[in-house]
Amino acid sequence: MEERLQKVMAHRGIGSRRHCEEMIRDGRVQVNGELAGLGQKVDPATDKIVVDGKPLGPGETLRYFVLNKPYGYITTSKDQFGRKSVLDLLPPVKERVYPVGRLDYDSEGLVFLTNDGDLAYRLTHPSYEVPKTYIVAVEGNITMDAVYRLRTGVILEDGRTSPAEVNVLKPVSTGSVLQMTIREGRNRQLRRMCEKLGFNVVRLRRTKIGPLSLGKLPLGAARRLTFQEINDLYRAVGL
Repeated sequence: MEERLQKVMAHRGIGSRRHCEEMIRDGRVQVNGELAGLGQKVDPATDKIVVDGKPLGPGETLRYFVLNKPYGYITTSKDQFGRKSVLDLLPPVKERVYPVGRLDYDSEGLVFLTNDGDLAYRLTHPSYEVPKTYIVAVEGNITMDAVYRLRTGVILEDGRTSPAEVNVLKPVSTGSVLQMTIREGRNRQLRRMCEKLGFNVVRLRRTKIGPLSLGKLPLGAARRLTFQEINDLYRAVGL
């Protein structure tokens, strides 16, 4: 049976569908000796698929990790500046897992890592609107007008944001602490939303992705997901 090439690659643990699409665009994939094209359909039972010069093997064992990212780590495998990666914090694992979505270098908290391409694709695709929850500390005392604007959408240079769920947790001596939930994944979105309203973000920590919660996982630690947590994520994205 023929399927889209990026879907086959994702099933085999190469990466998310988006990452596999980038690999195809970059000319890193061949099918039957010829450069692959984006959207190309293949039959994994009969077609010879080569990625970065290596034949595409059978599907890997699927792995699922949650990690509590500290400040100063990137959520990509390679970095031109030599910065530390969240992959350095994982326990030894034979399969190649990768972070699902990104968390800024200067942010902390929940990072989900897997080699399950279908799940990764749905968790990051905007159409599935998977909620992500953060604790955000800002300078200054947040006003109700600012909270209202965050809840109804903020106009940024790339357009108006979707409404955010916002709760003011507590005032502190130097500012305010908010709990914010969004269903988008724009670059540095929460920081830009708050700064647009005049509130500089001094600390940002992600605590949930869909039903997956950081809980009491220590900073810098990682653990495997439970069977129940994996099932909950699958249900959240309709798998």
